[in-house]
Amino acid sequence: MYTWSRGRLIRFIAAVGGASELTMATFICRQCGTQYAESAKPPPSCPVCEDDRQYVRWDGQAWLTLDELRCGHTIEWAADDLGVTAMQVAPHFAIGQRALLVATPHGNILWDCVALVDSDVVDRINAGGGISAIAISHPHFYATMAEWSEAFGDVPIYIHADDRDWVRRGSSAIVHWSGETLEIAPQVTLIRCGGHFPGAAVMHWAGWNGGAGAIFCGDTLQVTMDRKFVSFMYSFPNIVPLDARTVARIGAAVAPFRFDRVYGGFWRRTVASDGKAAVERSVRRYLDMISAPPG
Repeated sequence: MYTWSRGRLIRFIAAVGGASELTMATFICRQCGTQYAESAKPPPSCPVCEDDRQYVRWDGQAWLTLDELRCGHTIEWAADDLGVTAMQVAPHFAIGQRALLVATPHGNILWDCVALVDSDVVDRINAGGGISAIAISHPHFYATMAEWSEAFGDVPIYIHADDRDWVRRGSSAIVHWSGETLEIAPQVTLIRCGGHFPGAAVMHWAGWNGGAGAIFCGDTLQVTMDRKFVSFMYSFPNIVPLDARTVARIGAAVAPFRFDRVYGGFWRRTVASDGKAAVERSVRRYLDMISAPPG
């Protein structure tokens, strides 16, 4: 006896016209920008926002579709002269992070994701060589990662296995990598740092600027507003710090790698030079502040 899955049954009913209101969609949370698996109606809640690292929209949980996002938003672009192009959704949407298109000699890598992808974005990126892989720092920046992968030929999406339970829309393109490091292209290495999430990662490109090296960190290491330091949090919006052992571990994870620049997770948030020393100073400053005795 054949058993119908719920999704197949809903599609069948909709196809024969018995329930037009059951048209399937992949809904996106307005607060965090995470896209959910296909469903006939919006999910009852967003676990990403209900987690204590994030927060539910003050006016209540709300959703939209990718087509609705495309109607009122566009992508803002900013390219530097060293092979990195920043993208962010404009006007501001959800968390407001940027994605970075990293042009290596062995293919373009999309670091982190934003929720909006459309034909104009795809055409522009394809004109510059397309995308060979996607790598994401942590669950708050998963966004519409499956859409991005599909738009560029089902390229692999690298996310750490420690965060696999936060994936809201699955894809056969997702590679749940494990361990402490993974080379995803020549001279391009993912580094698990932990902290913000157990699998929170950064990406190191050894070949950046003739071998000076750069790291791309989302907010695993948060570039501060003065762009001279980075900082570390369990929750940034709720201002919950990390403990000393975890921050020391983050510093140790990136210590073996050479890098001059630190590309942060938000618009123009970049430590332009002397990045490794900036990270080392930042770890020391953080540990000094939280270990000072009271009184």
